[in-house]
Amino acid sequence: MAEVEIISSSTCPFAQRTRMALIEKGIDHELTAIDLNDKPDWFLEISPYGKVPVLRHNGAVIFESAVINEYLEEVFPDRPLMPSDPIRRAQARIWIDFANVRFTPHVYKLMLAQDADAQAAQAERLTNAMLMMEHEGLGKLGDGSYWMGDDISLVDLTFLPHMQRVGVLTHYRDFQIPDECVLLKGWLQLMSQRPSVTEGSASLDVLIGNWRKYAENTSTGTTAADMRAA
Repeated sequence: MAEVEIISSSTCPFAQRTRMALIEKGIDHELTAIDLNDKPDWFLEISPYGKVPVLRHNGAVIFESAVINEYLEEVFPDRPLMPSDPIRRAQARIWIDFANVRFTPHVYKLMLAQDADAQAAQAERLTNAMLMMEHEGLGKLGDGSYWMGDDISLVDLTFLPHMQRVGVLTHYRDFQIPDECVLLKGWLQLMSQRPSVTEGSASLDVLIGNWRKYAENTSTGTTAADMRAA
């Protein structure tokens, strides 16, 4: 049995972040997939929020994808996914926070919005977030093709799953990545070629089917409830 176990769901973007980190760092791990629509009792006992991912390692249980990924970075320092320079590490954490607080919520809120005015307002907020990612993020931080330079980092892994789901927004809400986001589009194409992404990603057709509950605002999941309340 592998030293590390990741409890995941095949279409959860947050769990995808950690699956990609495990693959990128070459950490041997056991993948336990659960059905988020029928969560087993044993899972609810170890996941206070009822969400994936959950990591089990050395008898400890850790949840929240950003926390798990930082833990993996500390415990498995080989193949680092954060810069060694403290200033660059701080910059990376700023953009991880941006992904979690100022980008990802707008993806969900646009999907959950039901009337045209609310959808237009959320689309504008998401567009503005992407423009900041283009010009203040990729345009200034990276001296290569990835977020922090020539190699992949936790910043890339944090943004990628919900950027993939823009295709779902296009299907349900006719939303597109802004034309001027040339760097962002190039980065998304580059990321799509990495083995960690191809191995850990569901197809667009699967995501469209899975996210219908968000488009119709019928999801009863924890994330949808959090986004409605925010």
